[in-house]
Amino acid sequence: MILNSFNLQDKVAIVTGCDTGLGQGMALGLAQAGCDIVGVNIVEPSETIEKIEATGRKFIDIRANLMKLDDIPMIVERAVSELGKIDVLVNNAGIIRRNDAIDFSEQDWDDVMNINSKSVFFLSQAVAKQFIEQGNGGKIVNVASMLSYQGGIRVPSYTSSKSAVMGITRAMANEWAEHGVNVNAIAPGYMATNNTAALRADEARNNDIVGRIPADRWGTPEDVAGPCVFLASAAADYINGYTIAVDGGWLSR
Repeated sequence: MILNSFNLQDKVAIVTGCDTGLGQGMALGLAQAGCDIVGVNIVEPSETIEKIEATGRKFIDIRANLMKLDDIPMIVERAVSELGKIDVLVNNAGIIRRNDAIDFSEQDWDDVMNINSKSVFFLSQAVAKQFIEQGNGGKIVNVASMLSYQGGIRVPSYTSSKSAVMGITRAMANEWAEHGVNVNAIAPGYMATNNTAALRADEARNNDIVGRIPADRWGTPEDVAGPCVFLASAAADYINGYTIAVDGGWLSR
């Protein structure tokens, strides 16, 4: 049955940045599909833990700072020691800094690039080594952005980092597909999360944004959960190096 291809029963998924918003939505979707979750956050994801455990799945809570690479070996070691294996990695953690390109600081550039692209590559590398050692392949789902396709305004490091995510998704897919490791990405559009609360509260700006989205609404964490489950499942076994836009049609406008 085709629906069996989407079943993630007893799989183990690492999800970074899952304390709120899209990360929480993807972690919950994976848990509802059958995954135990290893959540990697800089703060305690108490709401996410409650939601995941309500599904009957396990949640391993790891505190780590992905601005640096120091914690990456520990993340992999804890996932394997506490749950026995890793099947899925979702690289969702990220930050954004806003300023005119003419005034943008080196610190704001480095901070965003370090967590949004550098940590994505090196955590993927560490998990891919585990996948290869296990011998059963695996799934890596990166979180890109519509600014992987567009330039944006006042977010030069964010645009650069998310363009890099799309590029390294392709590069890793090319090298690791032979090991049964699928690397793909999701590019969310305008999403209704706590990070966009101020933007949605600005009536004029909100109307401008919604007016350009063919779906005529902001996206939700649930809208991203489905594509994440798909890319993490056997249904996506022949998809390699692709970035799926989840944007209500924004990029096609």
